[in-house]
Amino acid sequence: MTENRKGRVYLVGAGPGDPDLLTIRGRECIGFADVIIHDYLANRVFLEYADDKAEVIYAGKRGGNHTLKQGEINSLIVDRALKGLTVVRLKGGDPFIFGRGGEEAQELIRAGISFEVVPGVTSAIAVPAYAGIPLTHRDYTSTVAFVTGREGQSKEKSSIKWDKLSTGAGTLVFLMGVENLPVIAEKLLANGRSPDTPVAVICRGTLAEQRTFTGRLDSIASLAAESRIKPPAVIVVGDVVNLRNELDWFEKRPLFGKRIIVTRAREQASGFIKVLRDLGAECIEFPTIRIVPPESWAALDRAIAELETFQWLLFSSVNGVKYFLERMKFYGKDVRDLKGLKIAAIGPMTAGMWNDMGIIPDLIPGEYRAEGIVECFRRLDVKGSRILFPRAEKAREILPEELKSMGAEIDVVPAYRTVRPDDDIDRVREMLSSGSIDVVTFTSSSTVTNFVEMFRSDGESFFKWMESVTVACIGPITANTARENGLSVGIVAPEYTVDGLAKTILEHFSVPFGDGGNPSP
Repeated sequence: MTENRKGRVYLVGAGPGDPDLLTIRGRECIGFADVIIHDYLANRVFLEYADDKAEVIYAGKRGGNHTLKQGEINSLIVDRALKGLTVVRLKGGDPFIFGRGGEEAQELIRAGISFEVVPGVTSAIAVPAYAGIPLTHRDYTSTVAFVTGREGQSKEKSSIKWDKLSTGAGTLVFLMGVENLPVIAEKLLANGRSPDTPVAVICRGTLAEQRTFTGRLDSIASLAAESRIKPPAVIVVGDVVNLRNELDWFEKRPLFGKRIIVTRAREQASGFIKVLRDLGAECIEFPTIRIVPPESWAALDRAIAELETFQWLLFSSVNGVKYFLERMKFYGKDVRDLKGLKIAAIGPMTAGMWNDMGIIPDLIPGEYRAEGIVECFRRLDVKGSRILFPRAEKAREILPEELKSMGAEIDVVPAYRTVRPDDDIDRVREMLSSGSIDVVTFTSSSTVTNFVEMFRSDGESFFKWMESVTVACIGPITANTARENGLSVGIVAPEYTVDGLAKTILEHFSVPFGDGGNPSP
């Protein structure tokens, strides 16, 4: 952008924390922003939607600790916009409900900067809903009021009309009020609210750590103190709280409260993560491998140039299919150039990529690993056949060796390679050392070896941390690799798919598969 043109600012509500509650428009704005100025967010997933070149600035507040004061935030937004940049001010919940978005918008108007407000799902309605508490119900109340639990420190006296508020609305929702809960309860009681009014305090709402405490208005403050309830939390006052016993749904999901690390490559992890999230787990996306092109395309290019000399194409992963087809496209070829070739695919996901293009693979083993396809080829006469096998640069050699022993000529060509990223190691190290991880999932041997290597510097401490973690592997080969690396394996999926792994995790925690809904993404 040019220096003499003002940019545009988007005041975006990020919602209450559940990544699925970010609006479509909100995600779109994050994706095209030059600058993202964000508060303390309950879910870091939102920042992964940003462009790699975007400037990301943390300006949040947590536990009274202000990274930047509001005036400094306002100046920062204006400064970047005056430089012609597209700025996203990413705020938890909704920008205009106790989010100071109105103040920021006024600053932009004074600076002559255009802006757009992207509403977010406010925690005031989302968190009670996730706790099974409807804020209105025809049999209970038709009125609801949203109230700040912490007024601005610059105010000499409260602007809340407690005498009218206490009995003026059937349901009262207080945000940011945990620390002031004794005062809130006292004010409501003193102004006519019944002592036996039901109250709910919902901590970390919409996340896997959500916890809901219920009690009476006259005793909720002491209950909160005894339970050591800490913010963020939403307080709901009113008879609708009693509906939680009947309508609680979120905290009853089969994997609710389980924190699971997913080590699969980011490009392939989304489906697996959705399966686990739908079952109630909190997923920590921590890819230990990243899929990148091979160091040289030469071998694959030669194979594509002489495709007509092959009788079989063999694929053991979706990555092999993806990079093979992309390279064909680079040379102006497409699936029509595969006419006459037979295709073998290991695993339903690999086969599914071909099905999506209207091609049914000729050979799909019942067992989703190299040994399975070896047995299939044994039943065929492949002596003298030429087989092209695009795969990772480093992989098990059992399949090429067995096919050669059958008299086949096999060309193993690198179509991609896996490298180890180093993102978020400190964050995951903190979680492991504090014992806050329940499960670590591995979907290949390389995810295991890279995971262990990433914590090699922690020495024996790492293996001590892992003693309290359930290691879940997608199959016996991955499980053996985990054991060889000193890990104790608690879960091995007999069906070598992510659905199979999710099913086995459910069974491990004694939850019949299907109780939490269909796990398919």
